[in-house]
Amino acid sequence: MKARRPINDRPVGTPLGRDGFARLVPVSRETLERLDAYVALLKSWNSRINLVGATTLGDPWRRHILDSAQLLSFMPRDARVLVDIGSGAGLPGLVLALMGAAQVHLIESDQRKAVFLREAVRITGAAVTVHAVRAERLPSLVADVVTARAVAALPDLLDLVEPFLSPHSICLFLKGRTVQEELTAAAKTWKMRTRLEPSRSDPGGMVLLVEAIAREPRR
Repeated sequence: MKARRPINDRPVGTPLGRDGFARLVPVSRETLERLDAYVALLKSWNSRINLVGATTLGDPWRRHILDSAQLLSFMPRDARVLVDIGSGAGLPGLVLALMGAAQVHLIESDQRKAVFLREAVRITGAAVTVHAVRAERLPSLVADVVTARAVAALPDLLDLVEPFLSPHSICLFLKGRTVQEELTAAAKTWKMRTRLEPSRSDPGGMVLLVEAIAREPRR
């Protein structure tokens, strides 16, 4: 499966802004307007519901939009179903849907956040399905791509995503500085093929690609 071309890096400094994002990630005017509407909604709701860290809203186009959008470059072009675990504010799944990912399913058990997600879908016109349930209670749904950001350490995260995996599924996880420790811990229980790529939005972050996932046989 051929991957999309990666997004170019940009040094972290002053807030990125809408125009800066558009220079880094060429999108249609309609897509940019939808992303802009999402950012405005996120700022409006965040004072009532703790969707994202308040300080990150000083640079939302880098910290949230670019952070999510960078995953598109690692998605197979023929991917049809994307499952976003613990979507929270819709990151990264909603952003990826706005940028063209097909059949996106957002899984968020917090009912208040699920209300926000439905409003974000209404405002932006994103083609997504919101599931306001815990991931382990969702009926069978097989994904080509599974995404997650700030949900759980890798061993626990793999437990959550296992029911959505086929032999050909790929997982794209946004991770921080502890990713190597998480990989070491996960290797005690799981066999997998992994790849790490530096985040294009956070100098301390990584994009973790995981595929060929299987549990290690019990001894």
